[in-house]
Amino acid sequence: MSNPDIKVTTRAINLLLVDDHPSNLLALEAVLSDRGYNLIMAHSGYEAIELLKKHKIALVLLDIQMPGMDGFETARRMKSMEGCQDIPIIFITAVYKEDPFIKKGYEVGGIDYFSKPFDPEILRLKVGLYSSFRQKAYLLQEREQRIKETEELLKTGRKLSDVLESLSVGVLIADAEGRVCQANEQVLKIWGFTGFEEKESYGDFLAWWERDGKLIKASHGPMARSLRTGEPSHNELTQIKRPDGTLKSVLSSTSPLRSFEGRIVGVVVVIQDVTEHKQIEHDIEQRIQKLISSEIQ
Repeated sequence: MSNPDIKVTTRAINLLLVDDHPSNLLALEAVLSDRGYNLIMAHSGYEAIELLKKHKIALVLLDIQMPGMDGFETARRMKSMEGCQDIPIIFITAVYKEDPFIKKGYEVGGIDYFSKPFDPEILRLKVGLYSSFRQKAYLLQEREQRIKETEELLKTGRKLSDVLESLSVGVLIADAEGRVCQANEQVLKIWGFTGFEEKESYGDFLAWWERDGKLIKASHGPMARSLRTGEPSHNELTQIKRPDGTLKSVLSSTSPLRSFEGRIVGVVVVIQDVTEHKQIEHDIEQRIQKLISSEIQ
């Protein structure tokens, strides 16, 4: 089976605005608020450092003249933090406009320098340019992570292949998007995909699963819940409709799969066909009802 398509979600990026004067922060907000950014405000260098630890920041707009810790020292500390070395920093200042200070700004990690009062349109263009580079880097990192996780799932599935085939219950492994990475023969039997070439059966099952497989993919189903909450489910009774229109009663149990970082990257689903047991229970109930009815009469 070939690797499934990797979906990457685009989200609003965070800009960190740092200035000890609230009026200056309001001015920056007025310039950038309509551009779809998530604007995070800091009123000092110390506050900016703490916010940088909590948020994934794409770009910093940093005032230089601040009490306590000025912009140069703030930038230097930011660049020394793990994972923050590549965050672009734009200095904005009304005082330090001479060459020595501009040079110092570049030395501590700044990529651009704006003097107050600044041209709003040029600032928008520069912020859009620098933040787009960072956004593309985020997307590439996320895509690489998803590819790595999918490859790990496929590797796990291949290792478990022999074990899965020896089990009398259906077992499938799906990724974080609910796409099947591995399934044993019993799964195909439960859904009625048997009687022809194994590869053809498996391919038809995957196509049907993407189109109509609503047993566990539904938002209220056990697979979706495990992927969403990280909690396993145990022996949930569900009635499924197979492609030929026949009905099956199955018990399904799910267990989330996690990466080394603890993120949910997939799920294992165990499915047991209990149709015959349920039919026997139904027949017994019917017979008891008939006996009771005849005794009453």
